[in-house]
Amino acid sequence: MLRAGRVTIAIMLGAIVMLATTWAVAALYFRLPLPEPLRVAAGCLFGLLGLATVIALFTRLRVQSLIVFMVCFGLLLTWWSTIKPLEQADWAPEVARQVTGERDGDLLTLTNVRDFEWRGKTDFVERWTTRTYDLKKIRSADLFMSQWGNPNIAHVMMSFGFEGDDYIAWSVEVRRRVGGSFSPVADLFKSHPLVIVAADERDVVGVRSNFRGEDVQIYRLKASPEAARALLLEYVVDANALAATPEFYNSITTNCTTTIVKMIRAVGDAIPLDWRLIVNGYLPEYAYENGALDTSLPLSELRERAHIDKRASAAGLTPDFSRLIRVDVPAPVRGG
Repeated sequence: MLRAGRVTIAIMLGAIVMLATTWAVAALYFRLPLPEPLRVAAGCLFGLLGLATVIALFTRLRVQSLIVFMVCFGLLLTWWSTIKPLEQADWAPEVARQVTGERDGDLLTLTNVRDFEWRGKTDFVERWTTRTYDLKKIRSADLFMSQWGNPNIAHVMMSFGFEGDDYIAWSVEVRRRVGGSFSPVADLFKSHPLVIVAADERDVVGVRSNFRGEDVQIYRLKASPEAARALLLEYVVDANALAATPEFYNSITTNCTTTIVKMIRAVGDAIPLDWRLIVNGYLPEYAYENGALDTSLPLSELRERAHIDKRASAAGLTPDFSRLIRVDVPAPVRGG
């Protein structure tokens, strides 16, 4: 009986050691500031340490080997804690600036609002603006989803509408360098900072629908003007905080979807935990089930009407872009 208990404990400890080893190997490979061959070698050495520790757990050397592993893993965690996001780098132009906001009563002034004039995937006129919005005139909050390959994964954006078809879209993105690329795996390991972009819809939505060939969808939310305003201001709080203290983007814990969820919870709305908050291609189903969309129509019809590609192509990136992409998209009855 005693031997069986020791074996069970050894198996449990071995599983924990292997999980820690897997994380450590990836962390060394992606973040150790050395040439790739040396990063691979360091990862292999730690992998061998983990494997040796698991084997030793079933011998009389279990305690000593576990202590050695814990010391090495502790040193790695100490090094990991010293890695901070870069504040200055050769950032790609579209994520080069972090928006900030200042509120004066009902007036909200945003600095570094992106308003690029796109002519192609990589051909654009760079333009950053300062804009002032009257918070009394906010009327809506809409959810954009942009898919580019895997239908289970999407980039999620929020857009806030004001009187006169004036919209400001918010996009939580990877702050990559010039020539850099997005990697969901690498971005689990402190590879890129986070950036919050506020932009004209013709820019941040239009470049995806009209030039990158992504499948962009819009879902109009049942948010009241008061709820939309509270969520917008939470975006401003987070943007200002990010401008003061950079954070890392993380493909699971700090991304375009989880950041929105955090903000909505911060303004008091309950959001049940759900796997679709991570596998966010299913976000419309989640929103529909929780009454955030127009439930007077079947979800299949909402999904069909949500695709903006044809309307966006016909509209072009004209001043009427935001109104035209919403044609035939059901607007739910919103609270007062």
